[in-house]
Amino acid sequence: MTVNHSDGRKQSARKHTALPKAHILIEALPWLTRHHGKTVVIKFGGNAMVDDELKAAFAQDVVFLRHAGLRPVVVHGGGPQISAQLDRHGLVSEFKAGLRVTTDEAMDVVRMVLAGQVQRELVGLLNRHGPLAVGMTGEDAHLMSATKHFAEIDGERVDIGRVGRITDLDTGAVRALLDDGRIPVVSSIARSADDGHVYNVNADTAAAALAVALGAETLMVLTDVEGLYADWPSSDEVISKLTASQLEKLLPDLASGMVPKMEGCLYAVRHGVTTARVLDGRVPHSILLEIFTDEGIGTMVLPDGTVIDDKGNQGDKGEDQ
Repeated sequence: MTVNHSDGRKQSARKHTALPKAHILIEALPWLTRHHGKTVVIKFGGNAMVDDELKAAFAQDVVFLRHAGLRPVVVHGGGPQISAQLDRHGLVSEFKAGLRVTTDEAMDVVRMVLAGQVQRELVGLLNRHGPLAVGMTGEDAHLMSATKHFAEIDGERVDIGRVGRITDLDTGAVRALLDDGRIPVVSSIARSADDGHVYNVNADTAAAALAVALGAETLMVLTDVEGLYADWPSSDEVISKLTASQLEKLLPDLASGMVPKMEGCLYAVRHGVTTARVLDGRVPHSILLEIFTDEGIGTMVLPDGTVIDDKGNQGDKGEDQ
């Protein structure tokens, strides 16, 4: 009698080649357990907004979070798209203190691009995976109310047009969508709290404010750099973790484009959000890499006195780390 061992060896080999997938899933287990049922606010921006492959990967990440038991909320701006559309209209793009100068004419373009172009595309990408995403702006259901914001440059107050500072949030509509299993996609436009105007709100600032108002577990900010550099441009070493107080000391020396992002992270962790993270949106699936792997990427900002160990567990050591 001849025994054929080849089928058994082939089956064993197939099982063996599948093992890495199992290891990856098991590695994610502590984070799945910790984050289940928690709200995470994600600011979508940078290269991830203009590269088709990165946009598709971002949508997959957000849908994955939703099916993994988290409650993702997406807040987006649209800097590249707004600049392109302003150029088509013969309007100049100007920035002061890291914020876009927004004239009345520019505000019409901002509103059109954010709510009519960027948001619709993102909602469409998410909804390829099911009836999940619902688009809204800060105007809808009084989600965001704002007053006029003045930039401060060299100690002087500078008028930058229809740029708003959020004064109030009504999160009822967003919470209702989350409770219904939907993914809210929010454009960073706010209703006026006092003068009937509509305001352009920096998306980093809007995401941070919304994360606080929702009691989110995490704020994630996608950008076009690896994270917060320890000594840029002398070094490209990225700071992996730092406390709110440590970040506050670094703020005066940051590049203007990073200031709203890091100020948003600082505000979030000082008002109840457990962690704030700045991620490189140029890396496909950066969100999943940060939340569900041991290594993580980017820079994590923690409340003073809080540390997170290598398994994602939190503890209070009563001192800055």
